[in-house]
This record gives sequence, structure tokens and C-alpha cells, in this order.
Amino acid sequence: MPILSRHAARRPDATACVMHETGERITWRELEAGSRRCAQLLLASGLRVGDVVAVFMENHRRYLEILWAARRIGLYYTTISAHLKPDEVGYILRDSGARALFTSAAMAGVATALDLPELRLRVMLDGAAAGFEDYDSALSRVRADGPLPDAPEGTDFLYSSGTTGRPKGIRRPLAQLAAHDLQRSDLWWKRFDEHSVYLSTAPMYHAAPVRWNMNVLRAGGTCVLLARFDPERALEAIEQHRVTHAQWVPTMFIRMLRLPEQVRSRSDLSSMKVAIHAAAPCPVEVKRAMIDWWGPILVEYYSGTEAVGRTSLDSQEWLAHPGSVGRPELGEIHVVGDDGRELPSGEIGTVYFSGVPPFEYHNDPERTREAYDHRGWATIGDVGYLDAEGYLYLTDRRSHMIISGGVNIYPQETENVLATHPKVADVAVIGVPDEEYGEQVKAVVVPLDAADASDALAGELIAWCRARISPVKCPRSIDFADSLPRTETGKLLKRLLKDRYAGR
Repeated sequence: MPILSRHAARRPDATACVMHETGERITWRELEAGSRRCAQLLLASGLRVGDVVAVFMENHRRYLEILWAARRIGLYYTTISAHLKPDEVGYILRDSGARALFTSAAMAGVATALDLPELRLRVMLDGAAAGFEDYDSALSRVRADGPLPDAPEGTDFLYSSGTTGRPKGIRRPLAQLAAHDLQRSDLWWKRFDEHSVYLSTAPMYHAAPVRWNMNVLRAGGTCVLLARFDPERALEAIEQHRVTHAQWVPTMFIRMLRLPEQVRSRSDLSSMKVAIHAAAPCPVEVKRAMIDWWGPILVEYYSGTEAVGRTSLDSQEWLAHPGSVGRPELGEIHVVGDDGRELPSGEIGTVYFSGVPPFEYHNDPERTREAYDHRGWATIGDVGYLDAEGYLYLTDRRSHMIISGGVNIYPQETENVLATHPKVADVAVIGVPDEEYGEQVKAVVVPLDAADASDALAGELIAWCRARISPVKCPRSIDFADSLPRTETGKLLKRLLKDRYAGR
């Protein structure tokens, strides 16, 4: 019996998922029936094992229903950022070879601008628009109780966030599903069951929310979805739903820590067993403050959409190795120098993994080749080092490196220092053209209070930085901005900043 069918048979009226803001609840019976009917719609539209279904919408009560429909009949599902423009959405749809598109009325402005005649099915939730069929009307055309084919389980076919260029699709053979789908359920912090309540704080179109939500449901747990992250709302959701597990990114930690103490202490967080975080480096001071507040329940992991490997560590390990992202959970780590030689502990180089299933960037064999070395070790371009106990520390991405006067500077350390200044809400450090040194270090800062943006604050921040790290790593100039280009999982789109300063 399929996994959803088993949960629906055992606990038909229990809650499978809930939208926190609206209180809309989906029972296991409803998730089972809805995903079966949606699967029938896909089959009736001519989709077969290995075809691609695209989902382009905001966090929605029926999002997981659509993903499970694709999964149970051997389809790939590609989730697309709700913030993309028509040409960006169109690129992903064409590149992935999608045969069906599910969107919502909230996305109608972009969705109706798409010109993709190869799609066999175009469906819109919460209404209809030109070129799209209403979702409920489309479902009414098929039988909910019709048989489903015996097919391999489908999986995600996701696109990177495009921090260094066009998003890249990562697609694996369906046979590798078990090898890369949140492996190692033996780890204590991944042991979900029907008593688990998982708070999903980020948009569903990112890799981590997609994979974690699907695995919680596989185990029979309950998923609580936020429409969008808000620090007070997230704390309220933990208390209201008695959340046991939740996933965060460092920018969320920073925003919660900056809430007034009376707001932070208002919600009962005692149900929380595991606070998982990843996606971006977490400044040491920020993580220490979170452990002081929530206790030693934080678990950090390092990986990527490509799943070339994974590390993790719990709070006790981190306190003994502050700044680390853990030891290998999946694969074996190698730190490699520019000459291709594996480096000893303590030396900085490119981080590679071996012993994991291979992957490829869809329709991009050159980028796939660049991700592997001559030994078959794979990298996503991060730079770091191992300590004597095998714990990994990331210093930055190779593509972010600044070369100033022949000195290699990794800006992550500088960003971490500036992020701890009490007047800084967000910060990015980049290299900008310099006639004498080739590049100079510049910080782009979002002040906590826009009224503070001034030459005086710029000088204060530079002094703050110089008091803590080598002057060569510190910014020579600071610009102020209202916001920085980040994905909603906290990844900084530095290419957009660098493009802004190119040629200056």
C-alpha cells in the first residue's frame, strides 16, 4: 500500500498539513484523495514516468498535494520561485522540459505572459485565467478512485538559486531516489514519526522545504506552513501548533534575536526538540545567542541542491568546534588546493566530496565537468578547511573571492564581523574595481535604522571591523542600501551586487 494510503487508512481525520495564517487544515484523508485525483489528471493529460511537472506558486494549502501526485506516479516535480519574471520562469520550464504547469491566481500576471505551447496541462488554483484551466474543474474531469500505475517513486528536479548565473537544473535517475532524499534516517534529529510537528518557515520552491516537508509526511508527521516568514509569527506558530521540529536560516535567527525581550519571551517554545538550520553561514555570535535562548537543540547541516555530500553537527559538537558545519554525514570530505593536491587539516582549499551518487547539471555538460575533478570527487564551489578531528569550516565560495593586490580575500569572515554590529540589519562584502590593486573590498550595508546611514556610521563600521580582523580583509569603503538581493532562504545573490558595481 502506498505510504500516503497507509497514513490515511490509519489516521484519516488527523492533520497532515496546516497553513498557519489562515488555519486551513488538510487531513490525511483529504491529502490522499486530492493527490490521487491530481495524479489521475496528470495521467489523463498524457504524462508518463520520467516526465516533469512544474509548480509555480506561493506557499499554498494544495502545494504538497500536487507534489505527492507527481511522486506517486513516477514524475519529476520542479518548483519555481514565485518571485521570478516571465522570461526566468519560461527558461526553467523550457530547460526542464516540463509537460504540466500548476500555478495560482496570485501568479496570474506572470503565468499568462508565458508562451509555452509544449505544455500538455496548464492549471490555475483559486481561479482561472486565459490559457489556464481552473484546478477544481480540471480535477472533476477524472475519477478519484481510478487505478494508478505501478511506477518508481517520483522525486524533485530542482534548480539552483542562480547565485552565480542562470539557475542550473539538478536531475538524478529515479533509481537514485533513496540515495539522495534526506538519507541517514538513523540520525536522531531526522527521526520523524506521527507525533512530529514540523514548522516550514521558508517558501516551498526551495530545496530544503520541499525535501523536509515531503519526508515529514512520509513519516506520518504534521507540516505547518508559513505563508511567509515573520519573526513574531514564527514564534507564535511554535506555541500554537506545539511544533517539535523547524528549519531556519541565519537571517531568521538574527531577526528573532532582535525582537524586544518581552516579545521573545511571550511564546512558549518548550515543545521544540530540534531547530535545524542551513543554507548560509551562521555567525558564531548569532548561533551562540540562539543556543543560549533555545538551549542545545540547534542542529546545523551543510549541503546543496546538488546533494554532492553533507555534513552536520549538533549543539554540543558546535560548542566544542564553534564555527564548524560538522563532520561528514554523507560522503567523504576532501579539501583540495589549486594544484589538485589534497590538503592537510588546517589548510584552506576547495571542498570536494567523494562516495556519493553522481549528479549532472541538466543540459549543461560543461558545468557538470567543472563540478568534478579527475578522481571523480564533486564540488559546489565552496572553500574551507578541516580541523584535526575532521570537522569542516567554510570560509566562502570560490566565486566570491576578492583578489586585492595579489592577496586572496574571502568576504564571508568580514560579513560575519559586520553583521554583529548593533546598527547593521544586513551586509554584503564584494570586490569592486580598483586601478591600483585590481579589486578593493567594499561593504554594502542595510542599517537597522535608515536614519543612521551616514559617513559617521561608515567610519564606525570600518573601525569595528579593523578591531576584530586583519585590516586587509576590512572594507575600504561602505555604501548603504535599503535592502540586499537575497533569496528567501537567505542566500545572497552577489552577482547582482557585483553587476551593479562593474565598470565603476
